[in-house]
Amino acid sequence: MKTVPFGAEGAPAVIAGMMRIPDKTDAEVRELYDTARAAGIDFFDHADIYGGAMHVCEDRFASALQLSAAERAEIVLQTKCGIVPSAQMFDFSYEHIVTQVEGSLRALRTEYIDVLLLHRPDALVEPEEVARAFDELSASGKVRAFGVSNHTPRQIDLLRTAVVQPLVANQLQLSITHAPIIAQGVAANMAGAEQSVQRDGGGIVEYCRINGITIQAWSPFQARFFDGVFLGHPDYAELNAVTDRLAAAYGVEPIAIATAWITRHPAQMQVVLGTTTPQRVADAAKGADVVLTRSEWYELFRAAGHIVP
Repeated sequence: MKTVPFGAEGAPAVIAGMMRIPDKTDAEVRELYDTARAAGIDFFDHADIYGGAMHVCEDRFASALQLSAAERAEIVLQTKCGIVPSAQMFDFSYEHIVTQVEGSLRALRTEYIDVLLLHRPDALVEPEEVARAFDELSASGKVRAFGVSNHTPRQIDLLRTAVVQPLVANQLQLSITHAPIIAQGVAANMAGAEQSVQRDGGGIVEYCRINGITIQAWSPFQARFFDGVFLGHPDYAELNAVTDRLAAAYGVEPIAIATAWITRHPAQMQVVLGTTTPQRVADAAKGADVVLTRSEWYELFRAAGHIVP
């Protein structure tokens, strides 16, 4: 599998998301893990809230796999913090970040987290608090790299007024059909067009490219915002017809074309898979090595309903 820039090193263009494993058996988690590794994926995405309660999926992952020290060193473990579901709030305070990292370390049975992301922007964020937490976690070796999720350019700039560590990633929702971070720029300056409306501060893709921040595309097969997948959905007949034709031409499954649409972008993004079906992981991962032509990329973009003026 091709790699993309990630901090000072490279990382696979496809990540295995572990949000949906709480009800999986040890054997099922191991099969999912082994399939991902065989496909070239050594990067596993977690969050403290995944699983319905704090650290459930992290614990399920570690409990099922029982990784040796050598095997642990072969993979990248990424997790997130900052959402407090029980209080319906976000929390980027020093105390919350440090406490949640300690919980993740215990749940994952590891001495260090490779990448820590701030999950959703905290309206009450104090950058100095985040910086104090990051400094302590970095100095102690408990976290090796830091990033954000669902952040706008200005929210990142605000953090960077105090945070000295590079912010290496920004995890954002992106699929062919849910693509405002790309589609808005294509329709810029078109008065009256819904697609031209700036959201999330505008220009986040360009901002990340300029600042060396790797975009991680979550829900890469979602139709809209948690509306279910577009692949095979009758509401997206035109898009699926194009996807199926290209899949046949490249000798892959349609899910690989959906992956390839994201990895074709010159921002060199990562695709975060949410599926727990091993075959779908293997099929989707193949898309990272499919290089769509410019005309094919735009054909998929148009078929998804986006304007190309």
